[in-house]
Amino acid sequence: MPLHHHLGPRSHEDRPLLPTGCSFDAPDWYLMARCWFPVMRSEDLRAAPQAARLLDQPLVLYRAAGSVVAAADACPHRGVPLSMGTADPCGIRCRYHGLLFGAEGRCLDVPCQPGHPVQAQLHLRTYPTVERYGLLWTCLWPQEGVQPDIPVMPHWDEAGFQQAVCPCYPMDCFAGRQLEGFIDVAHLPWVHADTFADPDRRGVPSYDVHHRSDGFAMDYDSDMPNYPVDSGRRAPEGHVWRRHFEVHPPFAASLTLHFPGADRAVVMNIATPVSALRTHLFCPVSRNFDTDRPAEEMIAFNLRVFDEDRALTEAQRPRNLPLDVRVEAHTRADRITLAYRRRLLQLGYRRFFADVA
Repeated sequence: MPLHHHLGPRSHEDRPLLPTGCSFDAPDWYLMARCWFPVMRSEDLRAAPQAARLLDQPLVLYRAAGSVVAAADACPHRGVPLSMGTADPCGIRCRYHGLLFGAEGRCLDVPCQPGHPVQAQLHLRTYPTVERYGLLWTCLWPQEGVQPDIPVMPHWDEAGFQQAVCPCYPMDCFAGRQLEGFIDVAHLPWVHADTFADPDRRGVPSYDVHHRSDGFAMDYDSDMPNYPVDSGRRAPEGHVWRRHFEVHPPFAASLTLHFPGADRAVVMNIATPVSALRTHLFCPVSRNFDTDRPAEEMIAFNLRVFDEDRALTEAQRPRNLPLDVRVEAHTRADRITLAYRRRLLQLGYRRFFADVA
């Protein structure tokens, strides 16, 4: 999808100010601000403006002239959230004084001064947007001339695959903790026995992590099943289940599940850091089997899996993700999660935020 245009300073010299009440350490915030994150499903943005938040920055999203606009959620005139505004054929109108904002965040009408030119200060501070995998992505501090660094979801556009996008799933945790839980293979029999895992298959076979320029990948082969427990399906005797992970730091990963034969299912996990301790999980899913069945089944199943993880992830202490590997103990099964922490360190992240109880 095309990159939608935006207004506002974006050069290194015009480094953005930290949001009011920023919950992240400044050096890490500026690193994350260079990254692209989804902030809502495309289908959830219709006529009315919608509020979102990314890295403590309040945002408003709306559609105008066939494109999506993402802007700071404050009218430049008197600071009222534009997400409280109303839809207009040209964009949105502020609820307070009726200022009209259209494509690229330009102010098109100031009702209290008809016939007068619109001051440049009334245009919105906007951010670029991209629609991909049924999600709306944005970046708070994009690099000029650099294409959006959005991870690839295997098989999404491939013929024969059915797609769906889970609704935004909010969690009271740090995004790094959530992402690490997604790639952790040792917890499956202990946490997911009610959805797909076999509680008696507790061992974790050895696996290798393969590093790449944009992250790393891992093929995890085991006898841990992945058919829903209540489906009644069973794999042939001796079937080896392959789980192919592709990790795209800081907070995205995909999982390609190899079912018997050529059947495949893909789950993409993107943990959007709303704030230090608030995460919005976005999850596009696809499969090339049972495509005659409702796509909502994929959504319902994955929501059940998320529910199993939620309480444990939100209860982890420290709430931060310790990048110093000496802070927590590790096992042989933690090779992929250790690779994740080390890659974050290599990217320059320090601690993300001061841990709180």
